[in-house]
Amino acid sequence: MQYRMRTPIRDVRMLKVGDEVYVDGEIFTARDEAHKKMMESKEIPFDPSAMPLFHCGPVVKRVDGRWEVIAAGPTTSARMEIFEDKFIEKFKIKMIIGKGGMGERTLKALREHGAVYAMFTGGAGVLAARSIKRVKEVYWLEELGMPEAVWIFEVENFGPLVITMDSHGNSLHRDVRNRVMDRLKGMVAEHEG
Repeated sequence: MQYRMRTPIRDVRMLKVGDEVYVDGEIFTARDEAHKKMMESKEIPFDPSAMPLFHCGPVVKRVDGRWEVIAAGPTTSARMEIFEDKFIEKFKIKMIIGKGGMGERTLKALREHGAVYAMFTGGAGVLAARSIKRVKEVYWLEELGMPEAVWIFEVENFGPLVITMDSHGNSLHRDVRNRVMDRLKGMVAEHEG
């Protein structure tokens, strides 16, 4: 199925592995350092629960006093696996966008808190930038640096995003890994036999 969703996104339980999603509204970026900063902060200057979390370190430049996004490709999500279950719980995140998938801790949190993981094609940072209409805000730029700062983007038709982990415990990443391991065991058995 294909969905067009507008933020704030409050319910994603209808989304299933394999669904295609496009997002309109606002999304925010957070990589490793931003995750740490947000988890340690008593107050956050924006509402993370209202927007999808995008694992991204964008390339941004100043043009005539405003920010212009040059590229905004996803970063490898597995790097955030150590934070993500607690991050989802604390900030009530409903959608994570990244590449490469995440592990069992995150999958459990997605199920418990009614959230999903959506893949954006790696290497397509310029495509993502085309859907970003403007930078609404940036936080902790001086402290964390450009790729690690939290950027809030206003987006239109952001995607295509493919749901690869859903709120029902399904994971395309786990299924592919299991099929590969089964096939590998079969090949080893054939070779040894």
